[in-house]
Amino acid sequence: PINHGERSKKFNDTEFKRWQQKLLFCLTTLNLARFLREEAPVLREDESDRQVVAVVDARKHFDFLCKNYILNGFDNMLYNVYGLLKTTKKLWYSLEKK
Repeated sequence: PINHGERSKKFNDTEFKRWQQKLLFCLTTLNLARFLREEAPVLREDESDRQVVAVVDARKHFDFLCKNYILNGFDNMLYNVYGLLKTTKKLWYSLEKK
């Protein structure tokens, strides 16, 4: 059985593939892995439909959670470097280029 409160070792630029797979599993169990691939919807400036605004706001919130789950798995030095990226997708793809 998985213990969701259990923390894995912080990523310090070694064993990247192993760390990446563990993180992907964790994000999948939290139903956040889709934010690694999906484009965020863009809210038009003149948008007034409450449902559309709510969907975009919810998307931003879940992207924030996903990005910070990833950042929390980093060693402090890497956190300072990658924490500047704006979205989960940008963060994830910059890691894969390593």
